[in-house]
Amino acid sequence: MHKRAIAKLLLERLKEPRRFLQVLMGPRQTGKTTLVKQVLSEAGIPFAYHSADAVPGDGLAWLGNVWETARAVRRANRHAEFLLVVDEIQKIRGWSEAVKREWDADSFADRPIKVVLLGSSRVLLERGLADSMMGRFEVIRVPHWSWPEMRDAFGWTPEQYVWFGGFPGAAPLVADPERWSQYIGAAIIDATLNKDILVDAPVGKPALLRQTFELAAAYSGKELSLTKMVGSLRDAGNTTTLSGYLALLDASGLVAGLRKYANDTARRRASVPKMQVHDNALRSHHANRSFADALADPAEWGRCVESAVGAHLLSRAAVGGYEVLYWRESNLEVDYVLHRRGRLAAIEVKTSAESATEGLAAFRRRFSPAVALVVGPAGLPLTEFLSTDPSEFLR
Repeated sequence: MHKRAIAKLLLERLKEPRRFLQVLMGPRQTGKTTLVKQVLSEAGIPFAYHSADAVPGDGLAWLGNVWETARAVRRANRHAEFLLVVDEIQKIRGWSEAVKREWDADSFADRPIKVVLLGSSRVLLERGLADSMMGRFEVIRVPHWSWPEMRDAFGWTPEQYVWFGGFPGAAPLVADPERWSQYIGAAIIDATLNKDILVDAPVGKPALLRQTFELAAAYSGKELSLTKMVGSLRDAGNTTTLSGYLALLDASGLVAGLRKYANDTARRRASVPKMQVHDNALRSHHANRSFADALADPAEWGRCVESAVGAHLLSRAAVGGYEVLYWRESNLEVDYVLHRRGRLAAIEVKTSAESATEGLAAFRRRFSPAVALVVGPAGLPLTEFLSTDPSEFLR
C-alpha cells in the first residue's frame, strides 16, 4: 500500500511529548483515514478510532462518551500514553467547544491523551478552530494526490493524471469511464456539496450552488466574468451571491475563481475571475468527450494540460502558503502567477514546441518575478513540473 510523505510528518508529531491536537484537513477522498490508519500501525501507541460520520449533528454526548472511554481504557490498562482519533469531527455541531473542554481537562489533570481530529470540510473545520481552539492545535493539510504518487501507486502515465486527476479511490475504475464518472459525481461532488457545504453554510439556493460549480468546472483554465455567469445560470440572483458561492466551493476543495494579479488590491478584487478546479478529475467529469477524444484533439488537450497545471498549483497552495493568480494586460497574459510575501513566480503553459511568450516577457520586465518559466516541450517538461513542490519556485 502506498504511503504518502505526510504520514511521516504525522508520525513524528505523535512521537513528540503531548503539546497540540493534530488536525488533518483536506478534500474528500484524498486518503486521510487511510493515512491515519497507516500511522497508527507504526506509532506503537494504544489508540481508539471513532468516526462521527453517522452520528447525529447534536452528538456532543457521543463525543464526551468516546473521550471518557479513552480515559478509562488508558487508566485500566495503565498505558503510559493513549491516542484518541475522531474522524469527520465537523459533523458534530459545537464540536470545537466540546473538544476544547475535554482537551483542557486532560491538560489540567496531566492525562497523557493525545488527539488526532480529521475532517473533510475546511469551511466547518476552520470556523470551529478559529472560534475556540486557538493555541491548542496544529494543522496538517492533506492535498489531492500528485502525479508521482498516482504513478507510484497505480502506474499512471502523465496523460492519465492530466485527465483523471488525483483521487486514489477512483483509480481502479478508469478502465470503465462511466463508472469512474459516477464515482467522481457521487463520492466527491455530491458528498462535498450536500454533506459539507450545505450542512452549515449560508446557502439560500442549493440548486444554484451546484450550477455554479458545474459551470466553473467546465470553464477551468478560462476567465469567466460573474456577470456572464449570472446570465448563464437559472435563478442566479446577483454577482455577490455567485462570488460567495465560489468562495465556499474553493474552501471545500472543488473549484476557485482566481483573481488577476495587480499591485492594487482593489483592482485585484474587482478583476474577472479565472476558473480553476482543485483537481482535474472535476473538469473531466463534466467534459462532453472521452479521454481518447481529448488526447487526439491538440487544442482541447492543451486546455486540459493548462487546467492540470493550475490544479497542481492550487491544491498545494494552502500547504505552500502562497496565492494563485493569473495576469492579463490588453492582449498580454500569463497563465498562472504565484504570490507569497512579496515574491512572485510566473508560469506559462505551452503544449507545443513554441517557447516565446510575449506575456511572460512583459510580466518579467514589469514585476521582476523570482521565477518565470514555461511548462511544456520547450521549457520545463510537464512531468518534471508535476513532480515539483510549487513553493520551491518562491524561495
